[in-house]
Parts: sequence; C-alpha cells; structure tokens
Amino acid sequence: MGGAMGENGKAAATDSAVTRRYERLGFGAQCEDSGVRFRLWAPSARTVDLVFEESTAPPIAMRPGGDGWFEVMSEAAGPGTLYRYRIDGTMSIPDPASRFQPRDAHGPSEVVNAHAFAWTDTAWRGRPWAHAVIYELHVGTFSPEGTYAGAASLLPRLVALGVTAIEFMPLADFPGRANWGYDGVLPFAPDSRYGRPEDLKTLIATAHGLGLMVFLDVVYNHFGPDGNYLGCYAPQFFTSRHHTPWGDAINFDGPGSAQVRAYFEANVRYWLNEYHFDGLRFDAVHAIVDDSPESILTCIARTVEPLRSAGRHIHLILENENNEARHLDPGGARGRFTAQWNDDLHHVLHVLLTGETEGYYADYAQDTMRLLGRCLTEGFAYQGEFSPYRQGRRGEPSAALDAGAFVTFLQNHDQVGNRAFGDRITALASPEAVRAATAVLLLAPSPPMLFMGQEFGCSRPFLFFCDFEADLGRAVTEGRRREFARFRQFADEAQRALIPDPNSEDTFASSRLDWRETRSGTGAAWLAFHRDLLEVRGRQVAGRLAAGPVRSQGFDLFGDRGIAVAWRFADGSLLHLRANLGQAPANVGYRVTKESGSTAMLLYATGPATTDEMLGPWEAHWELRPAGPGKNGGAA
Repeated sequence: MGGAMGENGKAAATDSAVTRRYERLGFGAQCEDSGVRFRLWAPSARTVDLVFEESTAPPIAMRPGGDGWFEVMSEAAGPGTLYRYRIDGTMSIPDPASRFQPRDAHGPSEVVNAHAFAWTDTAWRGRPWAHAVIYELHVGTFSPEGTYAGAASLLPRLVALGVTAIEFMPLADFPGRANWGYDGVLPFAPDSRYGRPEDLKTLIATAHGLGLMVFLDVVYNHFGPDGNYLGCYAPQFFTSRHHTPWGDAINFDGPGSAQVRAYFEANVRYWLNEYHFDGLRFDAVHAIVDDSPESILTCIARTVEPLRSAGRHIHLILENENNEARHLDPGGARGRFTAQWNDDLHHVLHVLLTGETEGYYADYAQDTMRLLGRCLTEGFAYQGEFSPYRQGRRGEPSAALDAGAFVTFLQNHDQVGNRAFGDRITALASPEAVRAATAVLLLAPSPPMLFMGQEFGCSRPFLFFCDFEADLGRAVTEGRRREFARFRQFADEAQRALIPDPNSEDTFASSRLDWRETRSGTGAAWLAFHRDLLEVRGRQVAGRLAAGPVRSQGFDLFGDRGIAVAWRFADGSLLHLRANLGQAPANVGYRVTKESGSTAMLLYATGPATTDEMLGPWEAHWELRPAGPGKNGGAA
C-alpha cells in the first residue's frame, strides 16, 4: 500500500481500496475457515471445558497442549457465539482474551470475526509527532450519549479547534455501568457500555478521515478488583515477590512470566493493528516491577518496530513518576518511547496559579520559577534531586532530550478527577492566570494536551466515579474519603462526608460535558482563545518542529515571577517567550526586537503588545525571530 505521505497522514489517492486488518492472537477465540479455535492458558487447571451460553449442547472438553495450554477447534461456533470456559468442572469464567463482553465483565464472551470489519482508512499512516496536539477524553462523559457513536459526532469540533490527536481513557472491559477505565479486567475487550467493537472501529476510521490521530490509554500495572479471574486458574500471572498499590504485582520476571509478557505484548499489537490506533499511553509504569535483563517496557517499545518500518507513525507515551529519561526518545529509537506526561510542569504551574502546596505540590513550593524554567528548557524539574514529598531521590538527567519527549498540560483526568470535588483549574485560579499559563503551554515546543471541556472553560467537574457491587463499592467510597484525611480541608470527618460517592449515578452524570456551554459568552470566549493559539501553533510552530530537533537556549528570570525562555529551531529561527506569571507588573529589562538586525514577529500576546519593557500581571508574549548571520540566539 504505497504512495506519498503528506503531513496529514494520508497516502496517495491510488491507495484507496477497502482493507481488513487484524491481529492473529495465539490465544482466545480465533475465527478460522473451519470454525473457531479456542485456546486458554490455565496452568493450575486439571480440566477446561468450552461451554456455549445459549446452547443445549454439552460442554466440549479442551485438549491439554503442554505448558498449561488448553485448546479445541469447534465447527459449531462462529461470529456472535457466546461462550465461557469451565475450570475443573466448577468455575465458569469469561475468556481473558475476550474481544467483546456484551453482558459485562462477569458475563459470557462473544466470538468476534476480527477481520470482518471493512476499514475505509487504508490511506492513513498517522502523523508525525511534531504535529501532535492531544485531546484527552472519557468516552462515557464526552458526549450526551456517552458512546463511541456520540464521540464520533463531536470530532469535527476538535478539528476546528486545532486538535490533531485524541486520547481515550482506558476502554478495557470493566464491571458496572461507569468507570474511569483503570479498573479494567479484560484488556482485549472494549467496554460494551460504549457500543460494539465495530462502533469503536467506525469512530477511529472517522477520526482518521478527519486527519486526527487516535491514542488509547492502556493499563499494564494491575487488573481491577472486580471481575479478574486469572488468579484462580493462572496464579503465575501474579507474584508476591513484588508489591504494588493494588496488591501482588503482575509477574513480568518470575517463573511463567514468558506467557504473561506475551499476553501484554500481543495486546499492544492488537490495539495498533486490529483497531488502527496510532499510539498508546501506558498508565503508571513506575508501578510495573520487572527485574528481567530486558524489561517489559523495552520489549513493548520494540514490538512496534515492524509497524514503523511499514511506514506507520506509531507513538508510545509513558506515565512515569520516576522520571526515567532513559526510556524516552521522540525520534523513535529502538526500545524507546516517544514521550512522557510531564507532571512536573503541571505541578509547577498549578502552584503558581493556585498557591496550593499540600501533598506532592510541596516539592514545587520553593524556587518555583526556577523549576518552571527547568521544565520548559530541560523537561523534568526533578532529575535526580531529593524529593521532600517522596523522601528520596527522583528522576534522571533529561536536558539532552528533545522537547518532543515531554507532553505538557494544565489539566488531565488525574489532576482534575483526583481532587475531592473534581475541580477544574478555572474554578481554582483567575481567568487571567489560566490564560497566561495556557498561552505558555500551547505555543511551547513540547506537544500540548488538553483535557475534554478545557477548551471552553467547562464549569462542570470531572469526578472520580465507578460502579462496584455493594461491599466493594462501600470500601471504595470509604477508602477515597480516608485518602483526603491528610489534607487540612478534610481533617474533619463531616467535611470528608461531603466528598461525592464514586458509586452514585449523580457523580457520573455531573461529570458529563455540557456542550451548550460553548454557546455562552464565557464558553465562546475560551473556545476562541484556544482556537487562536492552536492556529498560531499550526501555522508557525508545528512545521518548524517537524524540520528537526529544537534546542533550548536557556532561560532568565526577572521580577518576582517573570521568565524569558528561548528555543532554536532546526531552521535557525528563534522562538522566544516572555511571561509574567504574577499579580504585579514586572520589568523585563530588554526586548528581543531591539537586538541588532532583529526582525522579530509577535506571534501572540495575552496582554497589550506594548513597546516598553514592562509586562502586566499574568501576561505572556511570544515572538519568532528568523536566524540572522552570526546569531546564536539566547534567552536574553
């Protein structure tokens, strides 16, 4: 499927035939010409039977195949067949590699003909990482319908905004009517609450047709607490040698780990091949414990190499509190990941905008502006220094990495939803402060990310929600309220009791976006503000980023909260930021436009584009200066 590839990811028009692409798994239910092959790894089971849910036929004994595998070929099964596995004649379980759970996580699995869907995006190859402007969303609360189809109907709005990539919070099947997705228990089954597999594929094909990349958040550090049966028949999936916040760790390095590693590596290929995702975001990899000579993270990164060699732009993104720079290379080096969510930059800006210094924000309460400069020019604020909050050293040197290795944001599901009342930054800081910080993020070289509703100043919260059975549900509610007891605001039990119940339908419903806000005066103004900034990014910044690595030229501080930063593009031009992130005017002390021979162009200013050397409160100015003879650039 050749053809020239443009910056929007589409190949030549000659490559327009409808194709079907799927991942041939070595386990689960695989449709073949003569029926369906069922294969399960159950090393602690004596017998395994295949049971059809809506059939009077007797269970079919599966043949032991060695190393804990059981297999059977059934001519009676086909697409749509509902089935379970029966372990040792007693326990009936869903397929751990189920492609669909029409009756939720505890119900039967459905045989899906993985290569039946007729894709219409064969010209799509993805887009270069330099063009990434990411929009994180939760399918269940993004649209009024809370479905894949509902999300698809809103995609043109994101294109008009200037977004180039959408990132779904996890879709792996979870129990109940609502969940953030991080309690998934069946990693190959997109949750049925949002629609059928073909609805998700239609959504992705629609996004590609609009020029949008599509990323998926995946969770490989734990399984959810309800609906995970693996420990009953494959205890080797877990290990007591390592522990995580969720209990025993997934076994990536002990006896039996080869099958476990193969399971997750196949899951990576599955989402990228069978669903045409353009990349994955890996949740909390600092909670993955692996003492193998070659870590599971390195193996996962290498898994995508054949896809990249075939001409696809595949992007892998980490969440990693340990700030391990060694995993990152936006250039796509073998065994490396494209980028990492840069929590440090978020935390610095949050402290500046809100004044909050409790919890992990305490690490950013001192020398905050210098930490901001370090984040903007070197990536991580903590690169091996001692973290008072964590009581240990944190991070690795990151200054040698390109700016593309760090995804930046002012909001995301964690930083909003893990607050007691799901407060968005616009509920915590002044509009002027939020505009200044947003202008800094959206035009800086690192790829920016918006959280759904941020673009129109959404007034609704995004709360933590789930739907567990009674006992577990109560435990989750009580546990969440206990977590906040260490904060002064919630030291009193009566105050903690006001924290919304995650299992309440109202908690879920109140987190759904209200798109009518985009038509209000305030919502329309926020929307225009974000659209203007992203238009400048697309026109003046993205192309220069795509031309080659961008290099920091350092930063200077002025006044109490003033910062000047410069970056040199591969074409020699200089991008320059001057920002005052405080309440008092600040004397800059110089003007880039006064440099000899300079022809600086003002890209954007949140305040008046004056000619004096003063910046007003909460002002950010961006300028671009073409390279001149002998000019090296710099922050001052």
